[in-house]
Amino acid sequence: MAVQSSHTAFSFLSPLRSHSIVPETSLLSFKPSLVGYPFTATNRRRPFIITVSSKSNNELSVDKKRQLLEQYGLNPDEFLSEPSPKTKKRREQSKSGTGKQVLVEEPKPPRETHKLLQVVGGTARRKKLLSPKSMDVRPMMEVVKAAAFGILQAAGGCPASLRPGRWLDLYSGTGSVGIEAISRGCSEVHFVEMDPWVVSDVLRPNLEWTGFLDASVIHTVRVESFLERAEHFLGKSFSS
Repeated sequence: MAVQSSHTAFSFLSPLRSHSIVPETSLLSFKPSLVGYPFTATNRRRPFIITVSSKSNNELSVDKKRQLLEQYGLNPDEFLSEPSPKTKKRREQSKSGTGKQVLVEEPKPPRETHKLLQVVGGTARRKKLLSPKSMDVRPMMEVVKAAAFGILQAAGGCPASLRPGRWLDLYSGTGSVGIEAISRGCSEVHFVEMDPWVVSDVLRPNLEWTGFLDASVIHTVRVESFLERAEHFLGKSFSS
């Protein structure tokens, strides 16, 4: 009975949480006569109390709070003291100016030409031809061109020149092959080149310089499209 009253007195003096642990020896050391009076004895030890505390599971994390506020159409930054890491990063980028920047493409330098090619044989022999300085167009080497036309002339029975006829120069570029054919006796050449700049600044000036523009037909299309519509461009006599 004394133990029970002592426990009551201790609970009255020091209310504990449900997680507190009180040794039984400390409960027995109290007397009912001490209820309501402060314990000041120096030769006595105070009761040994261990309080166990833990974070409540009912508290929501900051991320969950933000999700709930966003679900209800609210701005989390207006209700929470600390903004999200993404918001902090955006603010820092806006202040420092390191955010997304639109890359502006530098204008390409103008394309240039030079005169390194020449007609190998025929009526326009040794006339210089224009060609781009870049590697966009790679003309046939003069040695290869001379050998190829020598073989064609010999096969046609006329080593000095080509027989009159129609010539098709695909991927013409500078037009050096078709110009060589006209220079050696070919009556008409069809040039197929898809690059408008090459046509206007390289191919056509070469035909005008050699005097072969009237005997030439320029097709500014892709080679695949030209071959699919060869009858439209050249007529049925070419396909037969």
